[in-house]
Amino acid sequence: MNQLDDLQKAASFFSSRDDFLITTHEGPDADGLGAEVVLIKALRHLGKKARIVNASPATERYAFIDPEKLIGVCDCRAEKKPDGPFVLVVLDSADRFNLGTVSDALLDAAAELYAIDHHEPPKKGAISGLIDTTASSTCELVVRLAELLGAPLDGVSAEAAYAGIVYDTGSFIYPKTSASTFRTAIRLVEAGAVPNRIYQAMYESASLGALLLQKRVLSTLELHCGGKIAFQLMLKGDLEEAGAGYEEAEPLINIPLRSKQVQVSILMKESPDGKLRGSLRSKGAVNVSAIAQTFGGGGHKTAAGFKCTKGLAETKAEVLQKVTAALEAASIGCR
Repeated sequence: MNQLDDLQKAASFFSSRDDFLITTHEGPDADGLGAEVVLIKALRHLGKKARIVNASPATERYAFIDPEKLIGVCDCRAEKKPDGPFVLVVLDSADRFNLGTVSDALLDAAAELYAIDHHEPPKKGAISGLIDTTASSTCELVVRLAELLGAPLDGVSAEAAYAGIVYDTGSFIYPKTSASTFRTAIRLVEAGAVPNRIYQAMYESASLGALLLQKRVLSTLELHCGGKIAFQLMLKGDLEEAGAGYEEAEPLINIPLRSKQVQVSILMKESPDGKLRGSLRSKGAVNVSAIAQTFGGGGHKTAAGFKCTKGLAETKAEVLQKVTAALEAASIGCR
């Protein structure tokens, strides 16, 4: 694909429309939230009508991304729609089935749908738009789009976008981190982003409960396939005992990958309302997005997730079988 051509087409699209509602996937992360802040400020600079409405609120961990309180939460029963035709812009996802209450309230009412995303599109329910699976993050794409639209980056936009890029690149170490990513980061720092402050807000502000939760989840660690697969489990009782929030389990999946032997890390986690989700991380030999898609989820080649529709034991066995098969196909195997 020609990224510049696609970005120019996206700039033409946004320039020729006037009314936008912006959203991101359920359980918004730093990349989706950061991209929302950059895009809404760019569109408003151009004199467009724009509003952000998400299915669920951001966690306290990401409050610093939105100091101007630009991000709203959808009330499915009474959500106010624009009076005229509007574009529903979906950021950091191209999956119409991953929008939560926004899907019920706004999807059918929109005159047009448009996605900006860097994940592999789902096999069903994909939204078209600016989709670049080679990009490090949605924030990187939106920053470049804002530049083409002639919208300047202020300090708030710069910090929001930098946070999103740091999050989705694992602090500039994941495979999609490119020279373009670093050039974008430099522009953001020049525009007012402070890397140390952002890092502290994201990675050095966890509660003591998060530390106790890590202790509990690590105690469930199982190694499979000759140590090449790590499996961890977090139940809602662990959250209660540790006094931690559900979102504080997010970094735990990456811990087993610190071992040279481990190629794939699996974390099954239960939310306070009893819903079970699976998270997958890979060092690259296994495309975990392809595995997540077989469960109705998706993501990146090296980072993906899915909602569990079956029981814990059945889902665990199926995931382990598919990851093992993928390792065998990659000529790694369990010997």
